[in-house]
Amino acid sequence: MARGRGAEQYSAANLLQSKPGSHSGTLQKLSKQERENKLSVCNKICYAIGGAPYQITGCALGFFLQIYLLDVAQLDPFYASIILFVGRAWDAVTDPTVGFLVSRSRWTRFGRMMPWILLSTPFAVASYTLIWYVPSFEQGKVAWYLIFYCFFQTLQTCFHVPYSALTMFISSDQKDRDSATAYRMTVEVLGTVVGTAIQGQIVGASNAPCIRGELDEPMSNLSTVADVNVTHVTLEETRTAYIIASGVIGAIYVLCAIILFFGVRERKDTGRQRSEKPMSFFEGLRLVMGHGPYTKLVMGFLFTSLAFMLLEGNFALFCSYTLGFRNDFQNILLAIMLSATLAIPFWQWFLTKFGKKTAVYVGISWVVPFMILIVCLKSNLIMAYVVSVAAGISVAAAFLLPWSMLPDVVDDFKLKNPDSRGYEAIFYSFYVFFTKFASGVSLGISTLSLDFAGYQTRGCTQPEAVNLTLKMLVSPAPIALIILGLIIFKLYPIDEETRQGNRKLLQELRDNDQDSEMESNEIGSVV
Repeated sequence: MARGRGAEQYSAANLLQSKPGSHSGTLQKLSKQERENKLSVCNKICYAIGGAPYQITGCALGFFLQIYLLDVAQLDPFYASIILFVGRAWDAVTDPTVGFLVSRSRWTRFGRMMPWILLSTPFAVASYTLIWYVPSFEQGKVAWYLIFYCFFQTLQTCFHVPYSALTMFISSDQKDRDSATAYRMTVEVLGTVVGTAIQGQIVGASNAPCIRGELDEPMSNLSTVADVNVTHVTLEETRTAYIIASGVIGAIYVLCAIILFFGVRERKDTGRQRSEKPMSFFEGLRLVMGHGPYTKLVMGFLFTSLAFMLLEGNFALFCSYTLGFRNDFQNILLAIMLSATLAIPFWQWFLTKFGKKTAVYVGISWVVPFMILIVCLKSNLIMAYVVSVAAGISVAAAFLLPWSMLPDVVDDFKLKNPDSRGYEAIFYSFYVFFTKFASGVSLGISTLSLDFAGYQTRGCTQPEAVNLTLKMLVSPAPIALIILGLIIFKLYPIDEETRQGNRKLLQELRDNDQDSEMESNEIGSVV
């Protein structure tokens, strides 16, 4: 006991005498730590490059898979709709599952998210290539595409969910995370350009030859279509072009994963982790879905995402048949993606200047008049390009804003649930779940609608019912969904004032935690 008292007296005296110096040393250590934790431009670029594979493959699948299954693999529209819907629905189900498994993963010397990204990459690339391969047999062709499509979606989820959650682990500074998110959105939209360019230009040079049917003789019942079969390309050459495009995209996928691994360091100490026991899946689901701002954000963007996915999934068919630009649709798609890429810096400036909620209303509603205009055109190629460029500006906003707002919701959750941890991946995985579910619904409904309208596989032209259906799928339906999403988003409670207040409170909590940790270390070293 006497020895203990003496130690306490010595420790107290030592602390009193060294307090000013210790405080100065603490400030110096904190300042040094802040500098070390600051993300460099190189770190942000490497982090952003990691988001490209998801957008490159997603863009290629979104724009071209439907027309590939119908006109190249020559599947019945009913079976094509089953593949598209089941594949995306399965993909949606895997997101919260993978998110839960990631949240329960142990920390390794490579981090907690990085092992998932690295191990899934080679298998994802292999399954992606097999999606674009047409097997020689006919009986099991539907099963072939369904299996490899679901397999790829699962593996891509194992890459993208940890990557999305990585946003919260690369830095504890909100400005750094916002800046990294802007870099990421720019690269991801650039990824859509790369995906559209590679897939479109390689495949566009080898368009599947169309077949003139009985309905093609009397043109009175059909839309006027110019230059529907000006190329002399065999179906085998078209199939080879799809394989080549998938190989190029697969190589880019691997390269991006390598750059992400070597260019980004996952930080273990960015979050406040007071609870020793991680949340169970259902506890995490209850907390996440019970968080009001998150629910409103997700529901608002669920409808707007569904709108843009309807447009994306049917635009190639719309350009080919309704507008009659069978040999130009890949260039029109490329114009949309290039415009979206160039618009990302503008929207980043706009949301900084006027706030994220204002950017949502202006950015997403911007596309509405151009959706109306595109269905009113009568095969005017120049106007089609003008409308595409204008629409790309809105696509950029739809890409950037959801991901820039998710960290704000996570920070708000932290303040209201300070003792919870392991929820970051759950937040991101459920957001991805809803957007992918929307994609599955849109693709399934689209292809079934075309089947009911009488879509003719590899037809040089389509009946008026098909053209009318395509017009509905790229204009009135998306517009209605956008309006509904913006109405729901009106209830989203985190404005700029709330966001800045949350940011200051979180910074104070981090500073207090660091001070407490430094004082505990000093006392421990003295004792």
